[in-house]
Amino acid sequence: MKPLFSAFTAWSCIVISAFAIVILSALGTLFKSGHESMMGSTNDPKDGKSVAATIFGAVIVYIGFLVFCSGQAWLHSRQRSSIQLS
Repeated sequence: MKPLFSAFTAWSCIVISAFAIVILSALGTLFKSGHESMMGSTNDPKDGKSVAATIFGAVIVYIGFLVFCSGQAWLHSRQRSSIQLS
């Protein structure tokens, strides 16, 4: 099976997805707990739990990106180690 994206693109996607998972998980946790830094202003949302659910949905999407891009990087590493006759 051939990779769909270049190795650089796959590794970039892995790094961006990992950072997004960490940052969004922290933000979702703060919203879910009703932390004052997220819910203390008059301009902030009233229902932090629904905001947290939306953020955790985005985390699930980024986990999917991470799995797919990891598969692409694995295909690149596997393709380099095989013998090519061209």
